[in-house]
Amino acid sequence: MAILEQITGPRDLDGLTREQLVELAAEIRAFLIREVSRTGGHLGPNLGVVELTLAMHRVFDSPRDAFVFDTGHQSYVHKLLTGRQDFSRLRQKGGLAGYPQRAESEHDIVESSHASSSLSWADGISRAFDITGQHDRTVVAVVGDGALTGGMTWEALNNISDDNRRRLVIVVNDNGRSYAPTIGGMARFLNGVRTQRSYTSLRGTSERLFSRFGHPGRAVYRGVRGATHGFLTRFVNNEVLYSNLDIKYLGPIDGHDQEALEEAMQQARDFGAPVIVHVITQKGQGFDPAINDEADQFHAVGQIDPETGESIASAGRPSWTSVFADELVSIAREDDRVVGITAAMLRPTGLDRLAALDASRVLDVGIAEQHAVTTAAGLAFGGLHPVVAIYATFVNRAFDQVLMDVALHKAGVTFVLDRAGVTGPDGPSHHGMWDLALLQFVPGIRLAAPRDAPRLEEALREAVAVDDAPTVIRYPKGSVPNQLDAVRRTDDGVDVLLEAPHRDVLLIAIGAFAHLAMDVAQRVQAQGIGVTVVDPRWVVPVPASIVELSRDHRIVITLEDGVRVGGIGTRVRQDLRAAGVDTPVDELGLPDAFIDHAERGEILEDAGLSAQAIARNIIQQVLGTGRVPIARPLPGEQELRLESDADMQEPAAD
Repeated sequence: MAILEQITGPRDLDGLTREQLVELAAEIRAFLIREVSRTGGHLGPNLGVVELTLAMHRVFDSPRDAFVFDTGHQSYVHKLLTGRQDFSRLRQKGGLAGYPQRAESEHDIVESSHASSSLSWADGISRAFDITGQHDRTVVAVVGDGALTGGMTWEALNNISDDNRRRLVIVVNDNGRSYAPTIGGMARFLNGVRTQRSYTSLRGTSERLFSRFGHPGRAVYRGVRGATHGFLTRFVNNEVLYSNLDIKYLGPIDGHDQEALEEAMQQARDFGAPVIVHVITQKGQGFDPAINDEADQFHAVGQIDPETGESIASAGRPSWTSVFADELVSIAREDDRVVGITAAMLRPTGLDRLAALDASRVLDVGIAEQHAVTTAAGLAFGGLHPVVAIYATFVNRAFDQVLMDVALHKAGVTFVLDRAGVTGPDGPSHHGMWDLALLQFVPGIRLAAPRDAPRLEEALREAVAVDDAPTVIRYPKGSVPNQLDAVRRTDDGVDVLLEAPHRDVLLIAIGAFAHLAMDVAQRVQAQGIGVTVVDPRWVVPVPASIVELSRDHRIVITLEDGVRVGGIGTRVRQDLRAAGVDTPVDELGLPDAFIDHAERGEILEDAGLSAQAIARNIIQQVLGTGRVPIARPLPGEQELRLESDADMQEPAAD
């Protein structure tokens, strides 16, 4: 029977021999490669922390000792060691989450998977333990070297060092990468430590020397290894980094040496005050295709061949990201003012293509969205037009900078928000569903949601032409849908996708929901109800033609891939009232809730955003049979005679 199958909780690790731990580490890596290859997920980071996670659980007593993972994508091994070994539906509805989740286990504490927050959590938890007299409990925070580029980490360290009586262990998981190689001065310093010949050669030489004396020599080596770590630390001058923090430092330590890790963890645990344990690991350890992947060492993968690492996904339509990336390069060739900024996500956002054209025109600031946005304001003041490309979920972190540094100063900055709306498998902290409600009330902001590739290209060009206000372009995760052309465009740029003789329903579709709106319209028109479908393209501010079209219809329905509370539908309704238009408005969107991980279609179905559900509701509103708001009668028109809801027929398949 495999050792892993016998692990139901951390204390099952206590009786394992050194040889069994080595075997268990190999079993865990084989398990991860097999299971994650089938479902997709964060493979490389978890392969790199196997020994580290084993050491943490053998030395500390979770959940009494609190484990905090930053960002949490490296918690798969932690899940396995705490009794969660069914990975068959990883990141799928009803299966394990891809990040720590309190509902899964008492061993999971922090669910938010935004980087650089772990030390603030650890500061608060350890202070609470100290204040309440729980002095025998330790907090262990695992923070990647990439997260050290985020300002919150250093804000937390400043406060931790001011009160150094608490039992707090900070494990710096140093693998030289976030998604891609970590950037900045911090990265250069740690790279020097990681690759410095003096550290690696001295450590290897000392181990070989003691090993010549057989078992007694190896025992002596293990006994003095803690002191050796301290000596090596001084030898490579690593204390320079932490000299002003007043925090004990241990390391650097080989993150794949089980004995060294456990000894360092024991020293940190017994010290009784904040300790930084600097652990050097290899992302993708044990899987050559991951190690050899220069882009991100299999940080996150879809379905892959477990032997070769090759993707087994079939080729399909281009992604939204690739359409943006190519068009930005085309624009940059024509306009020298255009530069790109990203926050440790050069390749995921597509800015790598602009960097390939001219690396000097792309700035990667690390995991520091706030800094990225204010830097963009400065670049705009200097005469450039920065394009800030980040995931929609991460713009939440920089709202104050968007408001006060960009908008207040009327800076021409374009924000491109990738993975907007429902993203699916990564769960609550990664759904990009807050941006429409969050950004639309920023004074002077202009916000576009393209429905297809030509509209994305068009919106990007229109955005970079604006030099006196922030502009935002947002699009979802995945492949671009088929091109959807308009029957006409209004003078203020609204695309009319469908017009019917009877002006019963005005369906305002935001972004990629235009395709859903056309499906809904087909179903509703099959019941004799007239539907007009429009795509505003630029949804904020609300175009004047939207107000006039609303005046001429019986009811307005807005469809958006964002929270409906404070969303674009709310903005439309307010603008109608301000213009004296009393047409009823029904705002359809996502609930103001933290939505669990599932496929996009499953989430939309649960939220009542399927074509069938929306069409049924609209028909009831037009008929006045139960759902409110009810469509108003238009002056001079006779009441419609329609089939009952029970007699509705589905439209013929395409």
